[in-house]
Amino acid sequence: MRPRLSPEERRARRQRAMRRSMFVLPSSITMASVFCGFSSVVMSINAAGATPERFFLWAAGLLVLAGIFDGLDGRVARATNTATDFGVQLDSLADVISFGMAPAILAYRYAFFQLGIHDSHLRAAGWAACFVFTACGALRLARFNVQVGAVDSRYFVGLPIPAGAACVASVIIWHPTPPSTTALAYSFAAGLFLVGLLMVSTIRFSSFKKKATSLRSVMVTYLTVVLLLALLVLFQQRFFLGFFAAYIALTLVMNLAWKAGWRGVEPPHDGPDDPETVQ
Repeated sequence: MRPRLSPEERRARRQRAMRRSMFVLPSSITMASVFCGFSSVVMSINAAGATPERFFLWAAGLLVLAGIFDGLDGRVARATNTATDFGVQLDSLADVISFGMAPAILAYRYAFFQLGIHDSHLRAAGWAACFVFTACGALRLARFNVQVGAVDSRYFVGLPIPAGAACVASVIIWHPTPPSTTALAYSFAAGLFLVGLLMVSTIRFSSFKKKATSLRSVMVTYLTVVLLLALLVLFQQRFFLGFFAAYIALTLVMNLAWKAGWRGVEPPHDGPDDPETVQ
């Protein structure tokens, strides 16, 4: 017969069980991102028949949902003080699937598969563009992992891979009907090459990780969120394409301005963050 536990012992046991379950939560969110990426691949494969557009929309939407989960897992881990090396490695592997392989398969199925049946050159160009996108995404993740704590955390070095996947998804959400001409398909391939190069570049992209510390910055943050939601309601499917195009364009302009000596926005500093200044 098992000894009867005192109320204090039962309370301590419940606390230990709750603590262990909290460590599972971030990894569960990461696996939700993997599920969305895998489901996106399934939707891309299923895109056939007279109306493939709805499958492409589902595949692209699942990539956006995977990005939301990817943004949540790290924040939940930090908020619950359950960040682990295992979670970091799992997150990187999940990103390769959800933001490297899944958008590349979607892009190939969307722009190159059908037209490539009758144009071997287009099929080869599409294969190369999708591979470069995936390879650059993997290289981007590897570089990010070795630079953690060694660079200014306010900025990403190169376009983040979730944003690269979102660029692919935004085009398809805006125009789910596959390209009807080889010229449009080649333009899409050029876009994939460009996004891949941006991911492995040394251009600094804002990470939006800096917490608002003043009333003015808090108000600006809330107004920005409200403005983006209003633009989403107004432009609907066109919003995502415009948002990521503006994000990339403004980033390129800001990096050029820094090189010219502009300091209206504080540029990234060399070396890791000062622990006393990181919030």
